[in-house]
Amino acid sequence: MRQRVFELRNAVLRQFAATLAVSSLLVLIGVGGASAQSGTPAPDQGKAAAQPADAAKDAAQNQRRTDEFAEAAQVINGPAGNPECVWLGRRVVRLMWRDDLDTAFRHLDLYDRFGCPGGHIQAAFRCLTRFGGQIDPKVAETLDSRVHACWINPNAQPQQAAAASPPAAPAAGNSPAPQPAASPSPAASPSPAPSK
Repeated sequence: MRQRVFELRNAVLRQFAATLAVSSLLVLIGVGGASAQSGTPAPDQGKAAAQPADAAKDAAQNQRRTDEFAEAAQVINGPAGNPECVWLGRRVVRLMWRDDLDTAFRHLDLYDRFGCPGGHIQAAFRCLTRFGGQIDPKVAETLDSRVHACWINPNAQPQQAAAASPPAAPAAGNSPAPQPAASPSPAASPSPAPSK
């Protein structure tokens, strides 16, 4: 009798284990099918979709940089127009504007090693300070475009300052230059009349 109880108990346990295995398998298949039907893309699909957009953005940025270097080489005569001088010089000016002087000085050492003119950095930074009110600190493109414009033409003037200054009078052949208004002289004090 004892042996039959053990056999019955073993049969029940085997049946329970088989049922548990089959039901677990069905649950796993159901969860897999439900996730396959959901609208969320698999991680690999999201990466594959983002790669063409990133590649196009990188290609456009590289083309813009190449165009900026070519423009600098055409406009600037001498070593300040070399691509390495343009890249390092603009970087130094940008870092100086952001008050990262330690990094700017390290880049300036490298700039000097390439034989690039230090005076061009001074002129470009002076130009950038003239445009300080027009640079939006929240938009990086405004700073980058202004640094490039000042690198290309360090003598550039802001539009507001040019409009506020009075226009110069055209030089005529014999017309004298306008003189400033004379300041009024102090009134003479009455002097006593000479006695007779």
